[in-house]
Amino acid sequence: MTWYAAYGSNLDPRFMAERAPYSPARGAGWLRGWRLTFAGEDRSVEGALATLVEDPAHDVYVMVYDLTDLDSRALDTWEGADLSLYRRIHVRVELADGEIVTAFAYVMEDYEGGLPSERYLAMIADAADYAGAPGWYVEQLRARPSRRLGAT
Repeated sequence: MTWYAAYGSNLDPRFMAERAPYSPARGAGWLRGWRLTFAGEDRSVEGALATLVEDPAHDVYVMVYDLTDLDSRALDTWEGADLSLYRRIHVRVELADGEIVTAFAYVMEDYEGGLPSERYLAMIADAADYAGAPGWYVEQLRARPSRRLGAT
């Protein structure tokens, strides 16, 4: 069993059903002491991409999945881990029932900075909402700065 802590657009169980169809969700939880941020603005036509950085003043809402080996390899490809866009790190997740599990999460191989596109940020906020994140968390996501596609 490989636990995966999904954040960003992968919070949406509909996306994960396509990206890792044989891997059930274990449940929602929090990465305590981590912050959702953006990086790699020059690596995407839509601006900066979601990543995580350690920050004791913040927490990130996640959904934990029990990945099969097949889905794990497919997700590595989807996330660009085989192209060194993202890499896996181990994190501790506090699940809603209080259990602490060790899972992996993807972090970007780039410096923090840059703005995500409005569309991408809306997708992340919608995914968090669909996954059952608290309303205040979803609203904080929606209020983050972003850029319009085509704007400089």
